[in-house]
Amino acid sequence: MGKASALTFSLIMVKQFPKANHVNSTWHSDAQIFFHANLSVREVREENMSSWKAIIAPKKKLHGIDDELQKLLDANMDDVAARRRARAAFKGIQLSIDHILFKTPSNGLKIEESYDVNSRGLSIFSKSWIPVTVRPKAMVCYCHGYGDTCTFFFEGIARKFALLGYSVFAMDYPGFGLSEGLHGFIPNFDRIVDDVIEHYSKVKENPAFSALPSFLFGQSLGGAVALKIHLKQPRSWGGAVLVAPMCKISDDMIPPWGVSQVLIGASKFLPKYKLVPQKDLAEAAFRDLKYREMTTYNVIAYKHKPRLQTAVEMLRTTQELERRLREVSLPILILHGEADTVTDPSVSKALYEKSSSTDRKLILYEEAWHSLLEGEPDEIIVQADTLKLDIIASVYGSINLTWFG
Repeated sequence: MGKASALTFSLIMVKQFPKANHVNSTWHSDAQIFFHANLSVREVREENMSSWKAIIAPKKKLHGIDDELQKLLDANMDDVAARRRARAAFKGIQLSIDHILFKTPSNGLKIEESYDVNSRGLSIFSKSWIPVTVRPKAMVCYCHGYGDTCTFFFEGIARKFALLGYSVFAMDYPGFGLSEGLHGFIPNFDRIVDDVIEHYSKVKENPAFSALPSFLFGQSLGGAVALKIHLKQPRSWGGAVLVAPMCKISDDMIPPWGVSQVLIGASKFLPKYKLVPQKDLAEAAFRDLKYREMTTYNVIAYKHKPRLQTAVEMLRTTQELERRLREVSLPILILHGEADTVTDPSVSKALYEKSSSTDRKLILYEEAWHSLLEGEPDEIIVQADTLKLDIIASVYGSINLTWFG
């Protein structure tokens, strides 16, 4: 059976799944949009995708901006040049929005941005926040979440860490934020992990930081990246802070089994297409309505439906991590909202219970959603954010994590 006919058969098969009670109606209606009875590879061509893009692409509207800025916002963000132009134009606007994180001062910090070409020939964006008035205690290396960038909400988080005496480093993964690559496309999750390892290894080799203890800080998908880094480099990191780590995607965010199986099959033929049914991430992740609306200002975030191969890679990675929780041996702090419907807090509990680490702590926030450090009411953000990491490296090289309010 040829590729076109095989895909046509796979897509038709979804019509056999009835609208059963256990199938979320959102998934079912999205599936009907995607699984047209006579769809074939030949029919899914870029020049014929305008109506599909209208369905898939969310509308992005910001109040009070002129036509030139709106034109940048409406550009095709698949191209990294468009993302970089948009971010340059909106940088000042982003830092002026009324969010508690953006009220953190930058006095006493050396903040730098750079672009470097990695071993795969990709231009990678990175940023650092270095305290200049005190000697740094340690270095914190950040792994951002799905669709995100280190240039928006993390700006405030990084400043807080740096003002506490930590050298903070962050990067955008290939295909995300300001780094080169097709927007939102993860052809292979391990390849992204290797890119992050390569970048932070160079940072750690810098004589200015090589003597410092080094820690990973991962949010959501970045939690999965951090854990995979540790599993590849079990002796290279002093500890990790994991916020709502993507050890398992919540069942509420995954299409029904039948739809998932067809999507997995379709990913072999249409890996880059934005065809995976998904609920609105901002609505699922941000409990505070005011802060949820502010996500619109994250103009280079990937806000479309997941690309087929990206979704497959995230699912495969979470399944692997669930199997390997006992191999996690580094000191860890896990923060998770108990009402998170994006990543499953029960697996954070399992990570805490099964991890072989002798230095671990789990903090669950009652009623809190997924975006624990950005999307909760201020009192929750402050409570989570003021858990200050006191990294004590003894003369014997042992490291303890002490948490205090």
